[in-house]
Amino acid sequence: MNTILKAALLQHFQSELSCILNKTVLITASHQVFGGDINATYLLTTNTENFFVKLNTIAAAGMLLKERDGLQLLRIANTSLTIPQPIVYGTYGQQSFLLMEYLEKGIESKGLWQHLATGLAQLHQHTQPYFGLNDNNYIGTVPQNNTAATTWVSFYAQQRIMPLMQQAYDQHKCTKDDIQLAERLYNKLSALMPEEPPALLHGDLWSGNYMFTVKGEAAVYDPAVYYGHREMDIAMTLLFGGFDARFYSAYNEAFPLEEGWRSRVDICQLYPLLVHLLLFGGHYYGNAKNILKKYA
Repeated sequence: MNTILKAALLQHFQSELSCILNKTVLITASHQVFGGDINATYLLTTNTENFFVKLNTIAAAGMLLKERDGLQLLRIANTSLTIPQPIVYGTYGQQSFLLMEYLEKGIESKGLWQHLATGLAQLHQHTQPYFGLNDNNYIGTVPQNNTAATTWVSFYAQQRIMPLMQQAYDQHKCTKDDIQLAERLYNKLSALMPEEPPALLHGDLWSGNYMFTVKGEAAVYDPAVYYGHREMDIAMTLLFGGFDARFYSAYNEAFPLEEGWRSRVDICQLYPLLVHLLLFGGHYYGNAKNILKKYA
């Protein structure tokens, strides 16, 4: 057994899994796996199947709870995407955890890029009357306000850009002039963004949050879900290098984007850039300011 995962915690996992799955589950091995800097993550090998667990402090329990809720929302959308099933969320001692289905990584193929794109297009066709979500959640460790709005322009400005600009100012990571630039962008958004119905978004769809599995499936995980403008997800895929060109072709074939969508990518990337500014500072300030200046 992993020395970090104490025997008592592993025993607790066994009991929880056995109860939920209604069969005896015995953990035979555990080892830490890497791929993120927010939670400690482990692969649990058992007598029945493998499981994946995220572990954090009790103070971070809310983030894992919202991740569970986000995964469940993506799963009930019933798309062709594979979404890992959250099995048990809970706390033990001073730790919080989320136990879920384990997905084994496979290799990339042309058909899987199409699968990922068409699955995302299916997700984006799930809609509701307003932008936002019934509950707030997180993007990374940054709280995400999902208070409802009837227009995307209002939601994007009031629940995304302006609150994060204020937080950045409070943390001495931007200036009052930058906030004024953001206000000018707000005033221009209605002329820049095409009107579309609210779409169910993954919310944090960068290259670290999808996988092609050994079963030949396209999987997504680590969501920051809400109903928003679907170009937000597309822009996020382009933020850190971009997905394969076949992805964008297949998406547009399945659910064509409005004309000029590439010219709006930077507007949609402003939000995740501000999230990264809050988390990491550094060059993200320059990236965000360049976008603000472009539209001021």
